[in-house]
Amino acid sequence: MSIDLDDPRPPYQQVAGHLRAAILTRKLAPGDKMPSGAELSAKYGVSRQTIQQALRPLRDEGLIVGRQGSGTYVRARSERPVELRPHVERAFKADHVTVDFAGLSGETLVGAMQEPLDHVRAGRLSPKSIAVRILFPDSQRPWALPCRVEDLEDSPAFRKRAARIADRSLGALTHSVEELGSLGLVEHASVQIRCHSVAPLFKAYILNGDEVFFGLYPVDRHAVSIGGETEDMWDLTGNDAVLLHQASTGADSTGAVYVEQFQRWFDSIWATVSREYVA
Repeated sequence: MSIDLDDPRPPYQQVAGHLRAAILTRKLAPGDKMPSGAELSAKYGVSRQTIQQALRPLRDEGLIVGRQGSGTYVRARSERPVELRPHVERAFKADHVTVDFAGLSGETLVGAMQEPLDHVRAGRLSPKSIAVRILFPDSQRPWALPCRVEDLEDSPAFRKRAARIADRSLGALTHSVEELGSLGLVEHASVQIRCHSVAPLFKAYILNGDEVFFGLYPVDRHAVSIGGETEDMWDLTGNDAVLLHQASTGADSTGAVYVEQFQRWFDSIWATVSREYVA
């Protein structure tokens, strides 16, 4: 299987999509060991770095998990309490789509939005507007987490690496959304990105102001290759972050309170201690 050169998605997103489909359709069953990086690199005709990029969102979605010294496996509990993607696609059936995301990076957001955006491009969904806002940590300032295992200190090299990953994923998402506006498929399409100095301990998605999905980031030990050297990090990967869901079902409902408070939190960070992100 090779990469489709006519596909507008970058190669790592295509690989991630193929592997995600194989896991969800049980071609790769729970507990199965994933092919090695070298095997996947040869199968798809891409670099090992591209494979690592492709595997990261699958880890964040809880579909695969790494076992130190053993390899990467399809997670035995691959069924999620909440599957985000169908809810995102349903949100795109509204006339005016809003997506607010806060987290460590935008990779899982890109994965969740790619299919609905493709449906808009193909004419199967037709919202009038799409507005995306993204909050993530400022890579130019020290982080409390992730941090080095040896001394619990910030790693500037790790932040630079994270920034490169974010630039690629958020750049791809921005292009995909704004392209819909330039093609006249939606009346208004925008992606706004701001960064802040708060280490994110959870990720949250707010859809159309009436649904919220959130999951706590566990802290995991990872040996990360940076510039040819390995750095031992306490990382926030989201391997086991279970997404929980609340929706507004009435003004006095519990779900309405959750959505209101998450929206209030997001808007307050956006308006006060964040700054415009410049790639």
